[in-house]
Amino acid sequence: MSEALLDHATRTMAVGSKSFATASKLFEPRTRRSALMLYAWCRHCDDVIDGQTLGFETDAASQDTSEARLERLRESTRLAYADAPMSEPAFAAFQEVALTHQIPQSQAFDHLEGYAMDVRGETYPHLSDTLRYCYHVAGVVGLMMARVMGVRDEAVLDRACDLGLAFQLTNIARDIVDDARIGRCYLPLAWLDEVGIPLDELTASRHRDRLAVLASRLVAVAEPYYDSARDGLPALPLRSAWAIATARGVYRRIGVKVAGAGKNAWDRRQGTGKGEKIGLLLAGAGQAISARGRRPDPRPAHLWQRPR
Repeated sequence: MSEALLDHATRTMAVGSKSFATASKLFEPRTRRSALMLYAWCRHCDDVIDGQTLGFETDAASQDTSEARLERLRESTRLAYADAPMSEPAFAAFQEVALTHQIPQSQAFDHLEGYAMDVRGETYPHLSDTLRYCYHVAGVVGLMMARVMGVRDEAVLDRACDLGLAFQLTNIARDIVDDARIGRCYLPLAWLDEVGIPLDELTASRHRDRLAVLASRLVAVAEPYYDSARDGLPALPLRSAWAIATARGVYRRIGVKVAGAGKNAWDRRQGTGKGEKIGLLLAGAGQAISARGRRPDPRPAHLWQRPR
C-alpha cells in the first residue's frame, strides 16, 4: 500500500505540474515522498471541485453539486486527521503526510477554503482580496510543504507562504483568459475598472493590450514575494533549498514570459522548455549553496501577512 501511494502521487505530479515535478526530484527521498503525496492531495481536491481528473472532465461531474463535493472533501479531511481508514489514495497519502509531519488541521481547512471561494464564485475587489485568495490556494500549501521539510520557525514559514503567494500570482497572470472562459476572475476588480475592461469581457481580443498591462502589473506584484522566499533558503536542508530555489526559478521565469509576451501572452500556455529547466536547475544549485550560512534580510513590512 505504501509504494502504491507513492506511485499514485508520482503519476499525479508528472501529469499535473511539470514545473514542480522537475524540482521535486531534488529532494532527498523521504522529503520527496511527502511532498509528492501532499501535492497529490491538493490536486485531488482541485479536481473533485471541478469534476475533473487531472484537469479533464469526468462523467461524475454532473452527478452532484460542487457544494456537495466540497463538503465531502471537508469530511474526508476530518476523518484523515482522526486517523480513520482512508480508501481514497489521495486522502490516504495526505493522512500519512499530515500525521507524520504534524501539519495543523487548520492549515488543511484553510486550503479547502480556497476551493470554497471558487464554489461561491467570489470576486476580488482589491489586491488584498486577491492575495487572500492566493493564501488559501497556494500560500498555505507553502506552509505545509515547509513543515514537510522540517521547518517550524514562524519567520521561515512566512517565507514559505510568500513563495506560494508568488506562485499563485504568476498562475493568475498566465491563466487570466483560461480562467475567464470558465467564469472566474482573480484580478482585482479595481484594476479592471482602471483600464476599462468589463468583467464579462475578459476573453475579448480587443482588450488584450490592456489585459497585458494588468498581467505585467500582477507579475510585478509577485516580485517582492519571490525575493522574500529566496531569503528562506538558508533555513532549509541543502537538497530542499536546491529544490525550492529551482521551483522558484521556474515559476518566476513563467511570469517573466507572460509579462514579456504582451497581448500575445495567452495565444499559448506559457511555460519553460527542457533546456531552460536544466539552466534553472543549475542556477538553483548555485543559489542553494550560496545561501548557506547567509543571514536573511528582514521581511519587508509592506508584504501581505498570513493569518496566524
